[in-house]
Amino acid sequence: MTASSPGQSEILAESAPRVTRRRGRGWRTAAVAVVAVCAATALSACGQRPSEIAKSDTGKPIVVGISLPLTGDFAQPGTEAKRGYEVWRDMVNAKGGILGRQVQLKITDDASNQDTVVADYTKLITQDKVDLLLGTFSSLLNYPASAVAEKNGMVFVEPAGGAPKMFERGFKYLFFAQPATAPHQADVFIDWIKSLPEADRPKTAAYPSQDDPFAHPVVESMQKQLEALGVQTVYSSLYPADTTNFQSVASTLASKKPDLIAQGAVFEDGVGLVRALKQLDYSPKILFQTSAPSNAGQYSDGIGPANTEGVFYTVSWNEKASTPLNAEFVAGYKKAYSADPAEDAADAFAAAQVLQAAAEKVGSIDQDKIRDWLHANTVDTILGPLSWEATGEPKGRFLLAQWQSGKVEVVGPADVATTKNVVNPKPGWK
Repeated sequence: MTASSPGQSEILAESAPRVTRRRGRGWRTAAVAVVAVCAATALSACGQRPSEIAKSDTGKPIVVGISLPLTGDFAQPGTEAKRGYEVWRDMVNAKGGILGRQVQLKITDDASNQDTVVADYTKLITQDKVDLLLGTFSSLLNYPASAVAEKNGMVFVEPAGGAPKMFERGFKYLFFAQPATAPHQADVFIDWIKSLPEADRPKTAAYPSQDDPFAHPVVESMQKQLEALGVQTVYSSLYPADTTNFQSVASTLASKKPDLIAQGAVFEDGVGLVRALKQLDYSPKILFQTSAPSNAGQYSDGIGPANTEGVFYTVSWNEKASTPLNAEFVAGYKKAYSADPAEDAADAFAAAQVLQAAAEKVGSIDQDKIRDWLHANTVDTILGPLSWEATGEPKGRFLLAQWQSGKVEVVGPADVATTKNVVNPKPGWK
């Protein structure tokens, strides 16, 4: 077994931010759990990686182990990730599988719980002896899950987990299959603000954010960049992840009357704030939200189709993109689920594309060869080309999307925009 990075237990303990969740005990507890589980399973895991196990029957399926939050706080995006993985599996198997072998997904439910996700990936590796791994949803869950994979020398391609702490541990087997990390997600939105005549730029801004390791760094970075442009901050606050009543936040925002509201939202909280603002009949000139608007029809249903008009968000993927296999992915998703695919499903599909490309290029499921190939190469995915720093952090940029006439359009960067039109200012609530 390849040894984990030096001082892994110390890194886990020191780098865990102070974040808590319902049905979870926070990052620090998860870090301790990872170390304890890894220590207990070290002997059983050593020498048992797929690359080191002789397989005389190459007709057996390649088993890909995954733990996803199918219940609990992250059930909605977790279910979308599951769908993305399943569409990928079906498409791959229809074309003969990987390395001439059919693909089988072994998916467990981590219930959005950090302790459970540690136990799940430990079992998948050391007892089920899966051939390959794919990641779960969110930085909160991928942080401890990736530590289990690293300890056992297994490549871990994650579809969602761009918090900065993910990439500060010196891991070698971790790869984030999105264009950029959280602190850089808003860069393309800032570029759009900069492109406006100075008289048309927002003068004041408010930054409510869920206490989430991915959502908060996005708006935190945006706030710093906009303040440098002279945009005055009139409100900046974190609310707990289990917040369901946004009347107080909305009332404060309405009293401050910011030109721009930039919310670090996951999903339900994004819908909740819009509903609260609508009740108060306060509509900012510009509204930006992380993640929530990317949930396709569920977001539109949550706030009302007319109220999506003009809402900005940054996104890793677009249904209209001409990237490899994107049209096939969209068609496969719609056929399987009778709905438009959400970004979380596309991200999961792309993560699987990354793992598949590496295995096929090296001609085996050898974990070290797959790791080394990914560090040295670029993979074309439905999100576009992906490549990585040594830490597993991606090198690309997000897209700036906006809801227009009930549909999502990409409005930046200009070379990949699906429309030249930008709705500004945002119309009032309906």
